[in-house]
Amino acid sequence: MPADLGSKDVRAYAHLALAGFRRYSTYRQAMLAGLAANVVFGLLRTAVLVATVGAAPVAGYDAASVVTYVWLGQGLLAFVVLWGESQLSERIRTGDVVVDLYRPWHLQAALLAEDVGRAAYAVVVRLVPPVAIGALLFPFRWPAPHTWPLFAVSAVLALVISFGLRFILNCTTFWLLDSRGVRNVYEVASGLVCGLIVPLAFMPEWARDALWATPFPYLIQAPIDVFLERGPQWTVIALQAFWAVVVLVAGHFVLSRAVRKVVVQGG
Repeated sequence: MPADLGSKDVRAYAHLALAGFRRYSTYRQAMLAGLAANVVFGLLRTAVLVATVGAAPVAGYDAASVVTYVWLGQGLLAFVVLWGESQLSERIRTGDVVVDLYRPWHLQAALLAEDVGRAAYAVVVRLVPPVAIGALLFPFRWPAPHTWPLFAVSAVLALVISFGLRFILNCTTFWLLDSRGVRNVYEVASGLVCGLIVPLAFMPEWARDALWATPFPYLIQAPIDVFLERGPQWTVIALQAFWAVVVLVAGHFVLSRAVRKVVVQGG
């Protein structure tokens, strides 16, 4: 990330964020189709998990808690974007990234700004509607008023961590020339290790401890835990901030190494 940002730089990145919002707002049909898929899978997952905790709470989750977990997770899935991000990888593969590197910006910061704009649109179309549907159809556990700002901070930090991981995965194309294999492995594993498929509290203690030592649970499980007021909220947010810094610094290092010798497939 750039060390010093002037007012012109801040305005430039703000315009990139706005451009990201406008860009994704043009794909209304795709967004609505994604929302419909989220709702269908939300109903299926709700049925399974409610049946799991029907007799007695499991790991502190009762029916209202698992309903909240499911529908909030469905909304956060599109907000943080676990899967399907390959724009930078394609530009590296084709060589178009050379143009991006010559532009008067920091590539990582520019892409993060665009991703923030995309996420802002996703809040309106893909995050709020599933939560509202879940709350209307099933018992829902709402947090105390003071928790809402903490959840917002946690969700933004989850977005930054997700962007940082996706950026690093895409940058592997500089060396691999095609990062689809790496990204496919990530996409398959991320749903489980980030707490999207089942709450991490359902897993054995050794698995929980191992996963919480990585950045992945801070993508989905951590914001949900903050919302449900499970555990020390400020500790969770502090750890999210730590991992956000780690992945951004790592991405900056990977990019700086890559641009020393740009290898483009076919030339």
